[in-house]
Amino acid sequence: MPSAITVPAGDKITISGGRLDVPNRPIIPFIRGDGTGRDIWKASQPVFDAAVQKAYGGKRQIAWMEVHAGEDAFRRFDNWLPDETVSAFQEYLVGIKGPLTTPVGGGIRSLNVALRQLLDLFVCLRPVRWFAGVPSPVCRPGDVNMVIFRENTEDIYAGIEYAAGTAEAAKVLEFLAKEFPKEFKKIRFGSPAAGQGWQKQLEAIGAPQREVPLQVGIGIKPVSYLGTERLVHSAIGYALKHKRRSLTLVHKGNIMKFTEGAFRDWGYQVATQFFRAQIVTERESWILGNREANRDLTPEANARMIDPGFAMMTPEQQKKIVAEVDTALKLWPTHGDGKWKRMLLVKDSIADITLQQVLTRPKDFDVIATLNLNGDYLSDALAAQVGGIGIAPGGNINYITGHAIFEATHGTAPKYADKDQVNPGSVILSGVMMLEHLGWQEAADLIVRGMDGAIAAKRVTYDFARMMEGATQVKCSEFGQAVVEQM
Repeated sequence: MPSAITVPAGDKITISGGRLDVPNRPIIPFIRGDGTGRDIWKASQPVFDAAVQKAYGGKRQIAWMEVHAGEDAFRRFDNWLPDETVSAFQEYLVGIKGPLTTPVGGGIRSLNVALRQLLDLFVCLRPVRWFAGVPSPVCRPGDVNMVIFRENTEDIYAGIEYAAGTAEAAKVLEFLAKEFPKEFKKIRFGSPAAGQGWQKQLEAIGAPQREVPLQVGIGIKPVSYLGTERLVHSAIGYALKHKRRSLTLVHKGNIMKFTEGAFRDWGYQVATQFFRAQIVTERESWILGNREANRDLTPEANARMIDPGFAMMTPEQQKKIVAEVDTALKLWPTHGDGKWKRMLLVKDSIADITLQQVLTRPKDFDVIATLNLNGDYLSDALAAQVGGIGIAPGGNINYITGHAIFEATHGTAPKYADKDQVNPGSVILSGVMMLEHLGWQEAADLIVRGMDGAIAAKRVTYDFARMMEGATQVKCSEFGQAVVEQM
């Protein structure tokens, strides 16, 4: 290791057969973070150490190893993300970090995205639950108890985009015009003819004539089978391990049929191919339930029940639905007579409808698997329902290689930096996720108990205190101490 990183006494975490081998004194790389990251890390690390000490009586201990990124690294090494930091996370497998500044201008667009892509951390894991007493804008925040598996490496976050007016954008437009003229016509203002048409519309309403700039920004949205397979496989494995009720594939496949729609179709394919004996799809549950209610029901009658528009379909479409019923009924020996009710239910939901229903019917959702952009929207919207992003934890994980970085999900808030004011809950709860990932559940449970107790005692930071009647406002560091006391 380079001299910029001091390696503490301890042992490396390793992985074998897909399972982490965690020593009693694992070396854990950490990044304090920029801005308020310095405050929340100072408050959070003693919480982690106290929980491990209390849970294991000194038999286990974390060997913390500081590594550098963001403003701290830039000041020290003139490098926002040193290779040594990436190497440390690669070598020691599991780490944790505070919020990082995104550099302005050229170079890496987001340090967080860069770390995820360099380490191929394909799952962004975002559990969302409510702590009793936390102020919430919704009536029943306690109904929210979901775990989001957000795909981390594809979708528009792959970063394949070209600025309007650049040679690269022009080259893509030229390629589309030549090779895919039908699709090129769908780019509303991608050609001089479209610009002239707009100019005529302006003239028709008496608007002054002007030169219309023909500039189009171009982005590419890659979604692959393998990217979908490893995300959905991980999500279903998690749901089964933790005895969750359902997994919902969230997508916008009604519009983006060959990207988001493919994600949905491939998701079901992964579920039925790898977990057939442990899952039932929603439509299979309808078919099996119909058969259980009426043993004399014909496949065609069953098809009419699961698809109300059956009568208006073409004969070929009707045959397809009847074939689906026949296939589902072949599961009768393993899934029939109510056996499917004890299995993991796999279903799907359109993204915009999901954003409504997590508000109106949150109990309908348990584990969610979704693409990158949908997951970004959904996880932050859900965080608002349970008290805000200030206490929303996150983890970025590769379940195959064992690499994982747990992190605060909020920004650096430099306005409040070094004032010992902000809520450290996001990093504290990300540490809970890290301990669970290590298999140190006893220590993780102690921290959750401490958070519950501190909030119930109304000893909270300013963000909660201003909305809680009878609360005692405490500093960032004092909240950490309160969590320890409530263990």
